[in-house]
Amino acid sequence: MHVDTGGAPPTPALLGRLADLGMDVTHLYGLTETFGPVAINVWQPEWDSLSAAEAAALRARQGIGNIAARPLRVLDDSGRDVPADGTTVGEIAARGNAVMLGYFRDEAGTDAVTRDGFFLTGDLGVMYPDGYVEIRDRAKDIIISGGENISSVQVERVIDSHPVVVESAVVGIPDPLWGEVPVAYVTVCASSQVTAGDLRAYVLERLAGFKVPKAFTFTELPKTATGKIRKNELRSLAREQSGPS
Repeated sequence: MHVDTGGAPPTPALLGRLADLGMDVTHLYGLTETFGPVAINVWQPEWDSLSAAEAAALRARQGIGNIAARPLRVLDDSGRDVPADGTTVGEIAARGNAVMLGYFRDEAGTDAVTRDGFFLTGDLGVMYPDGYVEIRDRAKDIIISGGENISSVQVERVIDSHPVVVESAVVGIPDPLWGEVPVAYVTVCASSQVTAGDLRAYVLERLAGFKVPKAFTFTELPKTATGKIRKNELRSLAREQSGPS
């Protein structure tokens, strides 16, 4: 069965589980401003020999520009293309026939997201040597803790790889010592007996200590009509739960 998915980036763990169910998933990447998919994760023949885990990691990338788009770019703060090394983070930029001309009666808003004719998506990502792009986080979702940048997507992918986790969302809350610290909201299988301590230990085995969420809350995640997690609601809830800093 072939499935196209968009709206919210699928994790490698989710793609692996879908593959086990016989679903061949193609990841589509787009925004409201691109009127649908501006990039497609097209399967490459050389990936056929990869393991299931390696294939799932590649499928989770956002892909390459579609037929109506210019190749995606990843730009640094100066507007230059970052190295195609799969490591250097910049902002994903798109251009093509389906990309908006601008925001209605908002010239300042349009100028703020336009650079040299390219639309700045607000997504932070990396470029790989094969031209495929991968989101590392939304610019507004980066957590800065003790001067270190924490990618919420990276932490979520580790949490989501736990066998009983259905999905997760990581947000930052104010901290008097570190500025911000990450906390996690997690949905697990109904029959699971996993605890916050179990998940904390699981993440600590895979990530640096400062990236491990300081709290895990088990809950259903609030979502938009297109399936995107409402992180703004979770940030508000996290701040209410943490109390005065």
